Amino acid sequence: LGSEMMNTKNFHLAGTIIPSNYVLHASAASHQRESLVTALLSQRRMPDEGWDDASIEALLHEFALMDSNNFLNSVGGGEREARIYSDLVKRRHYRFGHGIGRSGDLDEVQPKAAGSSLMAKLTNYLVLDAVRTAGITRAEKAVVVPMATGMSLALTLLTLKQQRGEEAIYVLWPRIDQKSGLKCILTAGLTPVVVENILKGDEIVTDVEQLEHNITRLGAASIVGILSTSSCFAPRVPDDVVEISRLCKLHNIGHVINNAYGLQSSRTTHMINEACRIGRVDAIVQSTDKNFMVPVGGAIITGPDRAFVEKITRNYPGRASGSPTLDMFITLLSMGRQGYRDLLSSRKEMVVYLRAELAKLCEAYGERVLQVPGNQISLAVSINTKRFRHPTMLGSMLFARGVSGIRVFIPDPCPESTSHPHLHPHPRPHLHPRLHLHLHPHLHLHLHLPPPQERGFLAFLPDKQGQTSSTWASWASSPMVHILTIILVH
Repeated sequence: LGSEMMNTKNFHLAGTIIPSNYVLHASAASHQRESLVTALLSQRRMPDEGWDDASIEALLHEFALMDSNNFLNSVGGGEREARIYSDLVKRRHYRFGHGIGRSGDLDEVQPKAAGSSLMAKLTNYLVLDAVRTAGITRAEKAVVVPMATGMSLALTLLTLKQQRGEEAIYVLWPRIDQKSGLKCILTAGLTPVVVENILKGDEIVTDVEQLEHNITRLGAASIVGILSTSSCFAPRVPDDVVEISRLCKLHNIGHVINNAYGLQSSRTTHMINEACRIGRVDAIVQSTDKNFMVPVGGAIITGPDRAFVEKITRNYPGRASGSPTLDMFITLLSMGRQGYRDLLSSRKEMVVYLRAELAKLCEAYGERVLQVPGNQISLAVSINTKRFRHPTMLGSMLFARGVSGIRVFIPDPCPESTSHPHLHPHPRPHLHPRLHLHLHPHLHLHLHLPPPQERGFLAFLPDKQGQTSSTWASWASSPMVHILTIILVH
């Protein structure tokens, strides 16, 4: 990157110290990186090809030097001057210390932090481009929020509540057992109205008729909106956001979509895009870590209504951490548009691969992959509970072998917690792996099954006191567990 320290004049002077032809080559390389920055500032979208790390770091250092805390001979007399005690912390954040936004607006520019503000603005442009690339082409604005999905949903609902008036206190919520969905409504000081789902074949789907019944029963004026969910664990399928958007438009109530990890599924993003086209969608909230492989701590709020997204940013109290923004800026520059498309395409191929390999395994053990075509992120595999004394141990067993995130669901007619993937009781026990970005079939899978008389391994479990029995080694090293581990990891 051609910085002010090595501008045209300084390159010329360098040519009087070392051979000028060497300096000319170095200057040309610097101009190449300058062109990357010029394209970024003018086009305001992800680069077609990802940048190398040296170019990204050079740009970050340039931006950091634009902040007042990094000025030469700067004396900060205020209470917040990006003072950082630890050099390690300073290097971790590339010398950015002012955060993003101002006390009245998350999207506002800071006078003392031109570099941080520029990075934040550019990141929101890059994120909007990524959202559109993923399939939500009707998104008009996107902003990275330094809170995870649940708190970002709460902020969104609070903003929607302000538009609806004092009488509006209810949020209609098609049931799904993910705590953040329920808690974000309660945190916003609103009252959830839980709408049961219905079972169609193996799939748990939205009961649109019950949603409409509740709108009529409560009255549209008393309803803030509907909080729908577009990413979930099979056999639950994403809510019918298209029909829900029609309902919201018809009755003039709000519609917020919890798209936590749905941005990576083209089927989900196209469904959301259609909802934006024909009905009402106020905001779509998704996680940064689940969709872009960055550390936990951020969310993306986007939507077809630019003005509403801007209202959300103005409702954020105080200044905000710049860490999630910095992570997204680095990642999207590194990934590039083509790299992102390749990841989306690879994930889609892995759905087909995992479904086929699980089907082979299930056939050998008398199980089956549940038919849930409406969910293209998560799969569900039946479990014969007669083989188990404690069926949920299968999830623990996989976790012990480095396979995390695999949940086992056992029907409970009276669930007391919100730890299951869906609230409507599914009649079949199952486990459900999910397909996210960056899962690759590195190893070819070979199934070496034991003879039929040895396939009852799942009966071997620790006793009630938690002591491992002598048969534990046989159970823990059984072929089904290792085969399933290979499928899920690779």
